[in-house]
Amino acid sequence: MKQYILIAGVSGTGKSSFRGVLEGQGLPLGHIVDPDVIAKQNNGSEIAAGKQALREIDGCLDRGESVTQETTLSGHRTLKRAKAEDYKVTMNYIGLNTKYESIYRIANRVRKGGHDIDPDDVQKRFKKRFSDLDAVIPYCDNVVFYDNENGFVKVAEITDGEFRYIGSYRPDWIVEYRER
Repeated sequence: MKQYILIAGVSGTGKSSFRGVLEGQGLPLGHIVDPDVIAKQNNGSEIAAGKQALREIDGCLDRGESVTQETTLSGHRTLKRAKAEDYKVTMNYIGLNTKYESIYRIANRVRKGGHDIDPDDVQKRFKKRFSDLDAVIPYCDNVVFYDNENGFVKVAEITDGEFRYIGSYRPDWIVEYRER
């Protein structure tokens, strides 16, 4: 089965770390598209990285290969195509309660030699995170929501169009998403 896996969330939520968890579990992820790694290979150019990421995804779709994409959900052209070509689309959404936690985590990553993201960009993405999520959900066969306040905790899912909480832990962000 052809799979398109999204690891999504605002910058600094832990998308790459979550991908490492999936890889550690031996899950088949297909071709991995990580715009941050691509940007590093392109002297930090986010524009060049975005174009390269789209080329890689399109190449996978052309060949009928499974693909995993790390994304802030700023676009969804490739998802439309994947659905039209009978891919199973799964989104793993990583959330945090505040934009300040994302900004703090990015600063910590930079101290360790990682890449930086402008705090203004984080704030913009944080503000529109739910509308970006809503725009992508219709293309997903299932969505799993993880809170990363203190490790990846599955807090909710959407399966067959039905939202349901998982367990009793309900971070503020998932309640806000559900109740708006």
